[in-house]
Amino acid sequence: MNERIVTGVVVDAGHGGADPGAVSSGLQEKDFTLDASLYMYERLQQLGIPAVLTRDSDENLSRTERLRRANEAFGGSSNAILISNHINAGGGEGAEVIYALRNNSTLAQSILEEIGSEGQIMRKYYQRRLPEDPSKDYYYIIRETAPMQSLLVEYGFIDNANDRVKLQNDLLNYVEAVVRAIAGYAGVPYTPPEGSGTNFYTVVKGDSLWTIARKFGVTVQQLRDANNLTSDTLTVGQLLRIPTSGGTDNGTGGNVTYTVQRGDSLWSIASRYGISVNDLRRANNLTSDTLSIGQVLIIPGVGNGNDDNDNITGPSTTYTVQRGDSLWSIANRFGVTVQQLRDANNLTSDTLSIGQVLTIPGVSGEDDGESDNDGAVFYYTVERGDSLWSIARKFGITVQEIRDANDLVSDTLSVGQSLIIPGLSAGDDLEDDNNNETNPSTYTVQSGDSLWSIANKFGVTVNDLKNANGLTSNLLSIGQVLIIPSSSTNNPTNPSYTTYTVQRGDSLWSIANNFGVTVDAIKTLNNLTSNLLSVGQVLQIPNN
Repeated sequence: MNERIVTGVVVDAGHGGADPGAVSSGLQEKDFTLDASLYMYERLQQLGIPAVLTRDSDENLSRTERLRRANEAFGGSSNAILISNHINAGGGEGAEVIYALRNNSTLAQSILEEIGSEGQIMRKYYQRRLPEDPSKDYYYIIRETAPMQSLLVEYGFIDNANDRVKLQNDLLNYVEAVVRAIAGYAGVPYTPPEGSGTNFYTVVKGDSLWTIARKFGVTVQQLRDANNLTSDTLTVGQLLRIPTSGGTDNGTGGNVTYTVQRGDSLWSIASRYGISVNDLRRANNLTSDTLSIGQVLIIPGVGNGNDDNDNITGPSTTYTVQRGDSLWSIANRFGVTVQQLRDANNLTSDTLSIGQVLTIPGVSGEDDGESDNDGAVFYYTVERGDSLWSIARKFGITVQEIRDANDLVSDTLSVGQSLIIPGLSAGDDLEDDNNNETNPSTYTVQSGDSLWSIANKFGVTVNDLKNANGLTSNLLSIGQVLIIPSSSTNNPTNPSYTTYTVQRGDSLWSIANNFGVTVDAIKTLNNLTSNLLSVGQVLQIPNN
């Protein structure tokens, strides 16, 4: 393995505090870069690579202070790496990596290619010179952190509609790609995040694409596609993504193919063969979910010799949209989720047309779709001071269930608005156990605030805040009014959990191990969708 000495990585979250960086459609660069940097720091630590953050909150950081923290982190060693995380603007699309004039392009190229393997457009890796002195780097964070190997990573364009969606949904996948590149560059064994289900292989002396494909029971072409390879030349220490396979060391290496038919979607095909949509995307190097009739898809993990798989017919039926139907009412009628309906029918919006024919996934034609919930729908009339969170809490359901039931595209409510309350019928006799509760307090976001600092101020968790306000990201705006949920909502007289404040160096695995619980139990209780933790974050730990 081509090992290089790497003393550590300085992780720099660009901008911060009063400096938002690039701004578009209510989104701010500084929030994306902080999320990216916190995640990168945690993952590098998990892999045993020393790391230091220049900022771990929405902090006003002067140029002088940012440079001081960066340069003092590892004693200004030439064996240290600095990654400055940024989001681009200016109308382009895709990722870029800028590297120092004093360094070669090896790491920059690897980082860009790894980001590309996650589906982002690869623009270029390059050096940028200061116009008034071409012997110097353009960016001060690169120029003034010599002799470190300093790189600036632009993950996408905040003012590009396609990139905005990718940044909101896939940013941490791109950051994980940078982590992989750093690990490969440093010769550190890479292990994917817990629960990711992704397999990687490090090339050793004597390997070829054919021997690796045979080892993992995939085809050479699948390896090429999964890794965006333009040649079959491999380098010792190179990290390869291994597409999903049903067996190893069997020498078969084959997967069946499927020709797209009218009405097919990625979801329906994945369901037919018992694999995930993401497996299909990766195996076929798809950058969108659009399919063409006659398109041939590789079905990963299904061997050519397995005849049974060629005739799998996942149960489904069709339904013709009637007046008054919504995705939620149809999903409820057939016992599926709204998202399954969207995926099964390639829907890009929740708008339906009378007479439209929908595929109902997982329901055979023999099912009549009759439900125990066919009684009259229960409606709730919005009152002054109501929010989706307070209404969801009142009826013991989730905010997302209310959104789905009412086809809401925003969380803004109007006094007098009627909302369907899923799971209830008009004849239900409701006992309101919350009549004596006080209304939750509110807080107006100030400059420098973050969800974590506000949660800490009021003694609640970040997830409590996000759930109370229906937030899907950690982005805040100055002047935004947040509902502060009561810290006693979980019955503190007989709690089913204890709390723990995250310390530097902690990971979900180490915390779970200390308390004798599972990582999944902690993630479920705290509504965590990733393994990213922040120093000072308060976690609920389930009691045994």
